[in-house]
Amino acid sequence: MNDDQKRTFLFVLIAGLTLFGWQMYFAPEQTFVTPEVKKTVENKQATQPVQQNTTTAEEVKNVETSEVTSVTQIEDKVVTVSNGEHVLSFDSFLNVKDFTNSEIKFPLSETLGKTTTRFKVQVAKAGTRNYRDLQFNFEDVNQNIVKGFDPVNKVNLALTLGERGKAYIKLTSAESLVFRTFFGAADSSKEEHETNNRMVRQFLYFSKDVERISVGDDSTGEGSVKWAGVDYNYHLFALIFKNKPKTLYKVFETGEYYVETTSATNSFEGELIYAKKDYDSLIALGDKLELSVDFGFFGILSVPILRGLQFFYKFVGNYGLAIIILTIVIRMLTFPFQYKSFKSMKKMQKVQPELQRLREKYKDDPARMQKETMALFKKSGANPIGGCLPMILQMPVFFAFYQVLYNAVELVGAPFYFWIFDLSHKDPYYVLPVLMGAAMFGQTKLNPSASADPTQQKVMLFMPLIFCFIMKDLPAGLNLYIFISTIFGIAQQLFVYKTVD
Repeated sequence: MNDDQKRTFLFVLIAGLTLFGWQMYFAPEQTFVTPEVKKTVENKQATQPVQQNTTTAEEVKNVETSEVTSVTQIEDKVVTVSNGEHVLSFDSFLNVKDFTNSEIKFPLSETLGKTTTRFKVQVAKAGTRNYRDLQFNFEDVNQNIVKGFDPVNKVNLALTLGERGKAYIKLTSAESLVFRTFFGAADSSKEEHETNNRMVRQFLYFSKDVERISVGDDSTGEGSVKWAGVDYNYHLFALIFKNKPKTLYKVFETGEYYVETTSATNSFEGELIYAKKDYDSLIALGDKLELSVDFGFFGILSVPILRGLQFFYKFVGNYGLAIIILTIVIRMLTFPFQYKSFKSMKKMQKVQPELQRLREKYKDDPARMQKETMALFKKSGANPIGGCLPMILQMPVFFAFYQVLYNAVELVGAPFYFWIFDLSHKDPYYVLPVLMGAAMFGQTKLNPSASADPTQQKVMLFMPLIFCFIMKDLPAGLNLYIFISTIFGIAQQLFVYKTVD
């Protein structure tokens, strides 16, 4: 989860714990230099005695720069391969220029940022960290197959653009080399890497789990990598490492990302992909690329919710309506928990006059006031925490739904009605956030408080405004979900209040 999602989670959790605490105990009396940046590097190859053939993450932490020798003997050339649906362009340095297909919503340049070098592979002799750019003479260029040879580093290239847009890359050499892949995002400022729906450009590294590092951070790690890449605005650019080699990665504050093998080898194989983060399409691509979709801590609930969203869309043909229907269905399924919560609130509402009388009578004797209050709760069957626990149990569903709508590529370009032309973007006029805040305020007014402390009451009434402010720049689909869920929850609460004595 990114920072905004974490803040939202913490806000709701703290709000719940605050209400729980007040009701339970009552209120008290009032520089890393890269080849792209370092333009003056001399064209030379440093040699060092071979001491070992492995590199550790600790060495990367201690070595913040590595000398790179650029090869300039070969004239740079851009070639393009295509299999009909997918088109890949790259130059002699194996630097990807463009990668397009019929499904993507945004060009590669928008996903990877304003950088001249988006992806390439570098090599170093075993036992050294003197990485050199590869530069190929292209010997055989067909529609979807390219073969080449680097005469300086003596590395052969075979590249094939295959099915589903996977670009298979194989590099071979007679001598053992250490390989390093480079992903670039030149501008590391937060503003450059955050969309108008608060999505942040991230580097991904998948070994046992998916590690997410925001561009501009400084991070190091290691493992047997399965794939690594860049995630931004519902799109993924990644390299799948076919042999799952042991590697270490380094992300720099300057906005660069390196993944390098820790042992020397004679060959390097991988598959390069650029895809829209459609969950089913990523499953079809294999290699667990679907894990690039961040469903958060409650991911086990997110997939069924996504399937439900897709199911209702087939019938209504509008994702906004599908969100509304699915929200109501989930509210109905969880109503047994809500019923107990609302029933407990009703009982608390009935004892409020007597509770207020006890507070006035024993305001100078807190111990006696607490004793008499607990006796009142026991006699009336009211439970000050009875309304909180069922609501806390529903939080996993709320956050799972939240993560689905925040990451669902289905919402990209999906209109609702009237002024909402794209459910993946914020409401341009902030109507939905305001309606959501007003609905939450109304729901707060319905909830009885176990405390008459005016400070607590003001805090609870102020929370909808805070939540409204947090949500104002998030996708309209999210605001629609919370608004409908709150309105339907109020209707359920009023129903219980009228039917329960």
